[in-house]
Amino acid sequence: MIPQSLTEVALKISVGQCSRAGLKLQNEDCTGVHVPDPASLYTKGIAAVIADGVSAASGGKIAARMCVQSFISDYYSTPDSWSVKTSGQRVLTALNRWLYSQGHSEGLANEKGYLSTHSSIVVSSNTAHIFHIGDSRIYRMRGGDIEQMTNDHSTQISKKTTYLSRAMGLNLNPKVDFKEFGVEVGDIFLMSTDGVHEWLRDEQLAQFVDGHDSLDEAASNIVDAALAAGSSDNVTCLLVRVDEVPKANHEEIQRFLRERPFPPLLYPGMTMDGLEVEEILFESPRSQLYKVRDTVTGEGFVMKTPSPNYIDDPAYIERFVAEEWIGRRVDHKNLIKLIERPQKATFLYYLMEEVKGETLAQWMDGHKGDVDTLKVVRVIEQVVSGVRALHRKETIHQDLKLDNIMFADGMRPVVIDYGSCRVESLHGKNTGVEQPTALGTIDFSAPEYRLEMESSIGVRSDQFSIAMIAYHLLTGGKCPYGDKWTKARTYSDFSELIHTPAFKHKPMVPVWIDGALRKALSIHAESRYTSMSEFVADLKEPNPLFIESRHMPLMERDPLSFWKTVSGVLFVIVLLLLFLSDR
Repeated sequence: MIPQSLTEVALKISVGQCSRAGLKLQNEDCTGVHVPDPASLYTKGIAAVIADGVSAASGGKIAARMCVQSFISDYYSTPDSWSVKTSGQRVLTALNRWLYSQGHSEGLANEKGYLSTHSSIVVSSNTAHIFHIGDSRIYRMRGGDIEQMTNDHSTQISKKTTYLSRAMGLNLNPKVDFKEFGVEVGDIFLMSTDGVHEWLRDEQLAQFVDGHDSLDEAASNIVDAALAAGSSDNVTCLLVRVDEVPKANHEEIQRFLRERPFPPLLYPGMTMDGLEVEEILFESPRSQLYKVRDTVTGEGFVMKTPSPNYIDDPAYIERFVAEEWIGRRVDHKNLIKLIERPQKATFLYYLMEEVKGETLAQWMDGHKGDVDTLKVVRVIEQVVSGVRALHRKETIHQDLKLDNIMFADGMRPVVIDYGSCRVESLHGKNTGVEQPTALGTIDFSAPEYRLEMESSIGVRSDQFSIAMIAYHLLTGGKCPYGDKWTKARTYSDFSELIHTPAFKHKPMVPVWIDGALRKALSIHAESRYTSMSEFVADLKEPNPLFIESRHMPLMERDPLSFWKTVSGVLFVIVLLLLFLSDR
């Protein structure tokens, strides 16, 4: 819990807003304000966002909504120990990559994709933090003066033509402006889209707000005035007034959170933060898993704690905190859910839902290698669905294996671990978070990890691991590349590996399913499927290319057998010639 001495006065605001389509057929502007629960108010603050979808872009309306809704939801899912700047920048980086990839996946040019402006202000403790890209604006009104706090990212071509020079979704690595400054009681932040501020002078905006008790009415009057002045665009105004600010220094709160102590090693019967330990589920040099139960509600959870071995390792601590953030960003039935409790933790740990079931490894062993093919395909389809939810958040799992997937509610597979995940939008950047390259299990990891081919690591690496899981399930634990697989370390080693068809181990496996697995298990990442959906489609429905492959010449279908046969025939011929020459 945060000491009460740091939070004697709460942060309070008043809000007013108005948004209209104006002369246009639809309103592509979007706004949002979020005041969190008291437990998060001092660590995350209050967020207000305005976005203006680019009308010339096909996905402008969706982009604006995402720039508001996703920013708010993802920002409040970041770890409490992250600063506002770190949290906001990482959320916007991931959001921008999604918008950019969404536009390009639909074959749209940059200017026709999912584009929007984004201007947000986070008031935390007694400090305001602004994130801004585009030509929407944030003004500050203080003591009768109005000051524009953002710069317009636009280029004027002529008197009537202006283009955005920066926007969310416009390119892969956008430059988002950041600014922070102190706030005072009575400060009013006026946020507007260009349909408003291009038609009204700053002094006019101030006059509509100054001395007005109702912020909603003031915002409505501003919108009406912009339309009356001739605005032909969507018109949106959002007003935020600071009514009270806490005495706490925000840095003091963040320091307290960063210094949250490691919990001791726990044993059954011990209680911490109202959670009683019932069982030690797992222990390793890096972390511990405990089965715990809430002493008040009786609910069961799984608690993950950091290892005391890393108590003096800042990179490890930051990585552990980021792991929790990764889990909170996703919500999918095939991914383990992280639990948020009303009571803030006094130690460094996080809680996950308790999944009561067996792992895929246990399930496979229980069937003694005789697993129904259709069941395996259904399981793999669900695993892919969950992993794709991670990929949409620019997150690569990196440790998909039989022991990291459990069955819940019968046959619903759930990926249960985020310990090796990395967020692509943060990888290779100076973000302060240790991004693992290969923490996964070698048996199921793609070759690019062992070859340290950084440029090849991505969503296709997870595809390889899922295909390896499918192969194991269908063949009762066999490896498609035999005993040489785990020993391969160099490019030469991998080039000598030969894929053994799954139907060689289990004749009931259809040739077209093996064809899909063969493609997904390609040694070279670029030879695998371009998307997970293609992989699943070929597992579910016969691909004619893979059926025809069974009728290919032996040399193409099974090179190893072909050359063994050729060598055998040549050997017999040589012996025959030697025999004839002696006579």
